[in-house]
Amino acid sequence: MTTPPAERAFDLRHLQLARALFAALAAAMITFSSDHSAVLGLSVFSGFVLATGLTLALSAWLVFPAGQRAVPVTLAAVSFAAGLVASVGVWRTTGMFFGVVITWAIVSGVIELVGALRDRSAGRTAGVRDGMLIGILGIVLGAVLLLTPMQYALDYSITGAGSFTLTGITIAVGLFGGYAAVVAVFLAIAGFSPRRTEPVPAVPSEEAAS
Repeated sequence: MTTPPAERAFDLRHLQLARALFAALAAAMITFSSDHSAVLGLSVFSGFVLATGLTLALSAWLVFPAGQRAVPVTLAAVSFAAGLVASVGVWRTTGMFFGVVITWAIVSGVIELVGALRDRSAGRTAGVRDGMLIGILGIVLGAVLLLTPMQYALDYSITGAGSFTLTGITIAVGLFGGYAAVVAVFLAIAGFSPRRTEPVPAVPSEEAAS
């Protein structure tokens, strides 16, 4: 007779809610800031990915069993690398914002999407749908930023408010803020949703008889 594995103190729900919290903070900082410069964008981005990376690294041992840790560990490594690059003050330029955020978004998106597809093919259901969605959102963010011209500038005026300039970096930082807001909403919904029990493999008749 085998002893059932002990329940973990932390599970996928805690990881989803932690990631949702960091994404919500990033979205709020960008939304409520009038400065959508590369400096502000990279400051928020670096904090977001470093916090997310730390959460993923811890979850590899606190949440995921052996054999399922490759994706969170790889995502954590990619997030740490992007966060460290973005945290260097003298590198916080428009070109760096586009380069590091596009690279991180596409690479992490592909990793998360492929990991979710592999889990689904292995018969696992927990977090698969959300992993696929977050992976696709990351790839879409990278693709949209690739289509956003860095040197774009549009002068416009609002009666009674003055003249303004809409630039490529303003659009890009806003797009990252929008991405973070969507991720926060979906992961929060996933974290608070009722859990479905994973299917238990059938025990061979010989083992059951013994």
